[in-house]
Amino acid sequence: MDAEGFEFDRQIAVTAEGEGRYAAEIDPGWVVGGGVNGGYLLAVIGNAVRASLPAKPDPVAVSAYYLSATRPGPAEVAVDVRREGGRVATVAADLVQGDESRITVLATYGDLDRFGDDVRTTAVEPDLPPLEECVRGSDAPPEVLELAPMMGRFDMRFHPDDVGWAVGKPSGQGVMRAWFRLNDDREPDPVSLLMVVDALPPVTFNLGLMGWAPTLELSAHVRARPAPGWLKVRHETRNLAGGMFEEDCEVWDSTGRLVAQSRQLALQPRTA
Repeated sequence: MDAEGFEFDRQIAVTAEGEGRYAAEIDPGWVVGGGVNGGYLLAVIGNAVRASLPAKPDPVAVSAYYLSATRPGPAEVAVDVRREGGRVATVAADLVQGDESRITVLATYGDLDRFGDDVRTTAVEPDLPPLEECVRGSDAPPEVLELAPMMGRFDMRFHPDDVGWAVGKPSGQGVMRAWFRLNDDREPDPVSLLMVVDALPPVTFNLGLMGWAPTLELSAHVRARPAPGWLKVRHETRNLAGGMFEEDCEVWDSTGRLVAQSRQLALQPRTA
């Protein structure tokens, strides 16, 4: 199947409208809580940046600030290439709906094929049971699926220790682990990783804090081009303070290599 045949590629598609301007259609299938999933929106922006930099198509470092809740429907991505060097380019981009700026981004792009495949880390790959022993995201309670239609955009299999929140028995640990794969068996690539780092439910669910946790800022680093196959994703938080929490994410590919990591600051879900 070519890229245009995959659901995800249709949903992040952009159309050039002029120099540095791209039209996009924000898909309602990525709604969660009171807005659209921030990782999906980052992938839409990332796709527009990729279109602006054919010689440097891969996100390396992306920092996004979420200014207001994005809604399904038409949007525009404005891309400003600030500097293009021999190895990397620096880009500013904004996602706008009507007169409202929704997200502003500063990013470094390059060609990961030129960076080499050597990834060394002291991080530990998540220990997940086999797929058939994990819990499908599609088996989440109806109220969770209603809150997050985006759960239907991919196949997610949770570590059994991390799904107590779904039956009112949260683990009390700020950790969430899962296998991940897009619909249509669409293989991962660097732009899709911008979505994956924000795909799991908030780790606050396992702390007994249910509800939408809107992202304020998210910084993602793509460390290598992912191999085909299932991804392993791990989210963790260590601090809740001032009504906010940080969420650290690691993404590992099917070869056991760390391919992306991120940190975001989000608002704690309201308890009343």
